[in-house]
Amino acid sequence: MSTRALAQTWYMTQRRLMAVVRQPVFLVISLIQPVIWLFLFGNLFKKVVELGGFGTTSYLDYLIPGIVVMSALGSSMWAGMGTLEEIERGTLNRFLTTPVSRSALMNANVVENGIGTAVQSVVILLLGRAAGASYPGGAGGLLILVLASVLLGAVFGALSNALGMLVRRRESIIGINTFLLLPLTFLSSSFMAPSQMPSWMRHIADFNPVDWAMVAGRSALSADPDRWLVLSRGGALLVLAVIAVGLSTRTFRSYQKSV
Repeated sequence: MSTRALAQTWYMTQRRLMAVVRQPVFLVISLIQPVIWLFLFGNLFKKVVELGGFGTTSYLDYLIPGIVVMSALGSSMWAGMGTLEEIERGTLNRFLTTPVSRSALMNANVVENGIGTAVQSVVILLLGRAAGASYPGGAGGLLILVLASVLLGAVFGALSNALGMLVRRRESIIGINTFLLLPLTFLSSSFMAPSQMPSWMRHIADFNPVDWAMVAGRSALSADPDRWLVLSRGGALLVLAVIAVGLSTRTFRSYQKSV
């Protein structure tokens, strides 16, 4: 991507961020579900670590990376709704008459979502620390977890944008997201250690990008990180993010030809 396209992407991102700043209530609302997971699930299942296989004696320590990743997934899957809203208002079509880079128009949504995901992740980590969680991996482990959640958000944010361009109906986006959210969450190690999961669920989780982010983040936060796990899962997320953004850009070009 050229310097001009990067500058335009950042300009369009700032435009979207200003809308968020003007309505900060949505940031607070997005943290309600993570807080419920943190304090409700964290206490409800705190003795489950006695089953073994969690790599820690604190269920809260195990749960925090899952909450960070699940929150990134939950927020990014709705990125297409913002794209659809701009289509309905005619805002996107007006930008098509300007010399702004087409990739900037599409990627600004992904960048804005990434910034929001990073801020949300940091807040959840701080709340977890206040609740008693420990992070043996230190600042480096925390950074890797946040990056993993941002990459996962980029994957599903870009795919959601592409979906918005293709279906152009709110009901379709809501239906698809509702159908995918729970399977992606529960067919991963979000709440339960892989060794305690049925074998068929473990095999599915191996191909679930949500689980990749959780595995990379948990390993990085442990006292003895597995570098291979971090690099392999993080690398797979990076490749998938590049593919998803590329698909989103191609879908946008198809949309451009249809208007």
